[in-house]
Amino acid sequence: MTTTETAHLSDAALAATLDGNFTSHVAEVKGTRLHYVTGGAGAPLVLLGGWPQTWWQWNKVMPALAERYTVIAVDLRGMGGSDKPADGYDKKTMAADLRTLIQHLGWETASIAGHDIGAMVAYAYAANYPDAVDKIALLDVPHPDAGWSQFGLLPETDQHVDSVIEHGARSYLWWFAFNQVQELPELLLGEGRMRLLVDWLFGRQAKDPSTIDEHSRQVYAHAYSTADAIRAGNGWYRTFNQDIADERAYGQIAAPILALGGDDSNYAYLRDLMPAKGTDVTVVEVADCGHYVPEEQPDAVVSALVEFLG
Repeated sequence: MTTTETAHLSDAALAATLDGNFTSHVAEVKGTRLHYVTGGAGAPLVLLGGWPQTWWQWNKVMPALAERYTVIAVDLRGMGGSDKPADGYDKKTMAADLRTLIQHLGWETASIAGHDIGAMVAYAYAANYPDAVDKIALLDVPHPDAGWSQFGLLPETDQHVDSVIEHGARSYLWWFAFNQVQELPELLLGEGRMRLLVDWLFGRQAKDPSTIDEHSRQVYAHAYSTADAIRAGNGWYRTFNQDIADERAYGQIAAPILALGGDDSNYAYLRDLMPAKGTDVTVVEVADCGHYVPEEQPDAVVSALVEFLG
């Protein structure tokens, strides 16, 4: 597509479509440019997205949250409008990016809600900067820990190899291995072919795939349309061993934690795992929901976050 044909997919154009006076910005953080969209007023609430998405995955909840909070939706290092450096994709480094950005925006503390990769960064932030976080919310994914080393290369007998939602059963995470491979994913998925994977994931990990509409799919496919973008996104997966090693040293999180899990995705996993991870943990099941919680059930997310944050 030409620049004219994709103008409606630019971050500035997307931000302008949201109620709440949202605007798109870029800040340099320790030599890395981070893109973020901000709007609303009140205490700061930082939103962090996951793979293969961008800040836009929060578009359905941002206007309502902006009525109560200053909402800052961030593209992580390697995501969307942010820089895509050669390294630094371990979640501890990405948490350091976020710490500097929050200070740049004039806040000493903030609450953070993260989904997928963003949830891992939110957890790492709370572990490394306990005096700079108010509360954290983790949507459908925890931080990598020692248990992740036991994920199998082959599907178990009760798993579908195409990762169809299995009512709480762990999916066969084949892309965890695929994203470790150097250079090949960029060759296979570059030049606009990322849309094939985007549609595959939404079609099998959302309870109702139609909740991620055509426009949003275009946004995500465009964001990962280059080999560099695919390489950077895969970098979040290639650091999992380092993330696991870092987590061993964290201990329990002192900040209050809310974990939201889709009833057809990771709720049961979070229910069993998260109470040991912090001193004040609440785990909530999101009904009729797969993995993409903010887009599948935005009203439930807003309600849960408002009740949790106050």
